[in-house]
Amino acid sequence: MINLRAAEFGDIEALILLLAELFAIEADFQVDSKKQRAGLELLLNSDDGQIFVAQNEVGQIVGMCSVQILISTAEGAKVGLLEDLIVSATYRGQGIGKQLLQHLERWAQQQGLTRLQLLADKHNQPALDFYAQQDWQTTQLIALRKS
Repeated sequence: MINLRAAEFGDIEALILLLAELFAIEADFQVDSKKQRAGLELLLNSDDGQIFVAQNEVGQIVGMCSVQILISTAEGAKVGLLEDLIVSATYRGQGIGKQLLQHLERWAQQQGLTRLQLLADKHNQPALDFYAQQDWQTTQLIALRKS
């Protein structure tokens, strides 16, 4: 039995471990627990986003997803950026990622967000396949960044 709920400050240590799993498979990001802690604290303190966690039957956090609210001039409305979605390797393949994503989508709809978008590592085929199975479409846009 998986329980989905909003993250709390007491969850940060578990979330940092999940982000380390995620960043280990994403070439553009580095594991830095101080930075991940700071980012999680900022998001938990923000009114412009949410973190959801998946807990197993004994209360262990085995997955997470986070969304941030942006304003889109193309939409003329608020939209959501799915920042992180990760399920611990030992719990993958059980539908937890799908449950988290559906939970996030319902929350986004309740917030009046007109679109959800995400960035995915172009070499992470399992993630790309997962999103395609959940009816997410690729776009003609590419990601650029400047540090």
